[in-house]
Amino acid sequence: MRMRKAVQADTGLGPETRSELHRWVRERLPLAASHEQALLDAIDGVLLHQERRWQQSKQEAIQAVSAGFTERLNRLRDEITTRDATVSSISRYFEELVADLTDRVHRDPKTRLMNFRRFVEQLEAFLALEQRGRWCAIGLVDLTAFKWYNDTFGHALGDKIIDRVARLLREQVRSDDLIAKESADPRAAQELHARFGGDEFCFLIPDLDQFSAAWIIAERFREAVERYDWGADDPRLADRPVHVDVGVVCLLLGPVSERRPHARQLAHDLLVRADRLMYDAKARGTGRISPLRVRVVNGTLEEIAADEHPE
Repeated sequence: MRMRKAVQADTGLGPETRSELHRWVRERLPLAASHEQALLDAIDGVLLHQERRWQQSKQEAIQAVSAGFTERLNRLRDEITTRDATVSSISRYFEELVADLTDRVHRDPKTRLMNFRRFVEQLEAFLALEQRGRWCAIGLVDLTAFKWYNDTFGHALGDKIIDRVARLLREQVRSDDLIAKESADPRAAQELHARFGGDEFCFLIPDLDQFSAAWIIAERFREAVERYDWGADDPRLADRPVHVDVGVVCLLLGPVSERRPHARQLAHDLLVRADRLMYDAKARGTGRISPLRVRVVNGTLEEIAADEHPE
């Protein structure tokens, strides 16, 4: 009580530190030495206890803030991870969707071969860019008397025949004959054949050293169709097996600079000539394949004589 009254009576500034408080007690309070020391010890004990409590409260507050921040950080990280996974999943979905739609646009739905439009695009690109081989060959295939099969046995069997011929074409005009060895993309290496439309097909044989190799490959396909056990697909075909007529044009590639400006027209003209050869083979009825050799002269196709051996 005496201390409180003395502090209240003091008109100066109060002590702000422990040492100032000690000096203030010694100077202002008339206490015996033992009482004075006991008071100072008591004051120090109270201040130390309060300081410890303050330090503990401060540490608890820091821990609480830190724990809350860590929790929020973990929650945010989980949200970001979930969002990234969702974005990645959506991205993969659209990539697969685009790939599927592109595949549908480029392929014949019945045979899964390239459709004719895509084949022409590939042929034009090949003529404008290819510099590897000396020769290439473009072939057209037609099923002999296919209308008779459709009219006699129905469209279901007709579709089955088309599918089987497409498979034989893939098997016999193979990418590993020619370009698979140098292609890093296995899908691109298989893009050699297409469905022309109806019962007709077309194919590209690139990178040939000799034009005669085109005849060998095309003849291998024609014979495979003839030798196939059609009765295994349908007993009604045992007595009337399927045949195909094939026309093949072999192009002496020459410098790419001579082909590039005329690639579109050259692709069209090559297909027209192959189509004409195919119908010539059909008219002869021999089943023989007679490749035609051509080269590019001033942007147009020029036939190479049978007795000519171009360098």
